[in-house]
Amino acid sequence: MPYSASDLLIRPQALAGAELLRVDQAASHFEYLIFAARAPKKGESFRGRTDQTELCIMMLGGTCSIESSAGRWQHVGKRANVFAGLPCAVYLSINTEYAVYAETDCEIALCSSRAEESHPARLITPENVELEVRGGGNATRQINHIIKPEFDAQRLLIVEAYTPSGNWSSYPPHKHDVHNPPGEVDLEEIYYYKIDRPEGYAIQRLYFANRSIDTALVVHDGELVLVPEGYHPVVAAHGYNVYYLNVLAGSARSMAASDDPDYAWVRREWREKDPRVPLVGR
Repeated sequence: MPYSASDLLIRPQALAGAELLRVDQAASHFEYLIFAARAPKKGESFRGRTDQTELCIMMLGGTCSIESSAGRWQHVGKRANVFAGLPCAVYLSINTEYAVYAETDCEIALCSSRAEESHPARLITPENVELEVRGGGNATRQINHIIKPEFDAQRLLIVEAYTPSGNWSSYPPHKHDVHNPPGEVDLEEIYYYKIDRPEGYAIQRLYFANRSIDTALVVHDGELVLVPEGYHPVVAAHGYNVYYLNVLAGSARSMAASDDPDYAWVRREWREKDPRVPLVGR
């Protein structure tokens, strides 16, 4: 469907209970992805069923226990917030009932993709997370690989990115909206933002190849950007470290993307890494 710039930035909503934000397929017009963020207080719980989706329960902060028809896991989550350590998560396949019990105050992302196949449930711990320092100069950033293409799942792919104050990420501008493997695959994507101070912000430019959309979005803590297609670089405002959770799904289990040819040359200019990266270690 045709999008307008106002369709692409999703702000926290006045939802029932501990739910902060929800983006379903009716709101996003995506074929695969569904996303929700919740902040249950200590002692609270919630239940659900995956039905025809695969689900990653991502601990952004706090500790919980998870019971499901595919397994039970206690004391999931080791960081107080996304700037305090590497993540824990639980992957659940289709037709799985689950319940989440908050052992502390929590912030949790529920990352889902439409699916048809059954795959094993799995606990993901900080030891399972691959940490990458990507880019160079003031385009250096940290990538935490959580559900990689090699992970035993059908469509869901998840990474975290940390962009230091004043740096660029998702740069050079790249896109993944054409199924042309191995160079590029068609992926829907969600960016869910956290900023290390409440007044901070990032700017995300999103422009389609045909320029039907060419906009710059000012994004604050707890807001979400939809990337249905096109190029989508990010810059962190000076003085503020920016985190975003990337959730992707699409035509293949691959993260292959193509750079905007106008900006691909900058890769050749990278000489040194920003010494502030990684921002978050083990």
